Amino acid sequence: MERLLARVIGVGVETGDMLVQEVLSRSMRDRRAIARYAGLTGSPDESGRKRRERGLTRSGNARVRRGMIELAWRFLRFQKDSVLAQWFRTRTENARGTRKTMIVALARKLLIALWRLVREGVVPDGVVLRPAS
Repeated sequence: MERLLARVIGVGVETGDMLVQEVLSRSMRDRRAIARYAGLTGSPDESGRKRRERGLTRSGNARVRRGMIELAWRFLRFQKDSVLAQWFRTRTENARGTRKTMIVALARKLLIALWRLVREGVVPDGVVLRPAS
């Protein structure tokens, strides 16, 4: 798993090791469970008729959450032609102040894509891999 993750340009050996040790080696049933474990989901606040988001939930693995947000910024730099990077750019190009919110959404999508890569062998669209050695 670590070697497969390290083949993705932008994902280093230490980041891949952290992801495998903390998240990807666990048996999770679906993508929502992966996002919840990493703490990359919203924290709803429901009181009566009012429903609003209070930002990121504090539950989940803080190390994975911070690592995935850093990886998402790095991913934008090294994988400019990927579908995920293009999705981020289209959502943030004209909107002011949404980059920090959207980077968390990108981190969640990226974690799910990496989970599918190591579990099913599905390479995310547009992601460039290093040649196998």
